[in-house]
Amino acid sequence: MFPSHVVANLTQQWLQCYGWEILPHPAHSLDLAPSDFHLFGPLKRHLGGMAFETEDDLISELRNWFDNLHVDFFRVGINSLLSRWQKCIDLHGDYVEK
Repeated sequence: MFPSHVVANLTQQWLQCYGWEILPHPAHSLDLAPSDFHLFGPLKRHLGGMAFETEDDLISELRNWFDNLHVDFFRVGINSLLSRWQKCIDLHGDYVEK
């Protein structure tokens, strides 16, 4: 597995190859991170109340959950990101509430 900074650099290079603009934002901007505003809530609700005997059991459940997500789940998350970015721009970088 690669260190996160290596993956980030490779991702930026890949985006630049396709001419995509990389917008700067704070590293821990929860209002703009799809994992925080779209992914973790449903995942937390899914796992709520479950107990796992082993790490492998947890990994298996996570894989099962991700494998069964419909493509629309991701589409909604990406579309939400676009509107959140616009709100952030309109608010001159201030925090974006739901």
